[in-house]
Amino acid sequence: MPKIVIDESLCKGCGLCTIACPKKLIKLDSQINKQGFYPATISAEDLAACTSCSLCGQMCPDVAIAVYREPKAK
Repeated sequence: MPKIVIDESLCKGCGLCTIACPKKLIKLDSQINKQGFYPATISAEDLAACTSCSLCGQMCPDVAIAVYREPKAK
């Protein structure tokens, strides 16, 4: 199962990941983080639809998104 992890303490809410996601699964949260920004978030339902394309992680200027993929079967 694909998985992304967003570190809210590093996210400054720039929204680049929301634009980069081809399925538009990542949103900006309605609650502010400790730095005063609205961090990126992904719901459990949207996480299940994630393909781990890693575009969100590549676009993040603060490296706040880690993308994990399952190894391909040989």
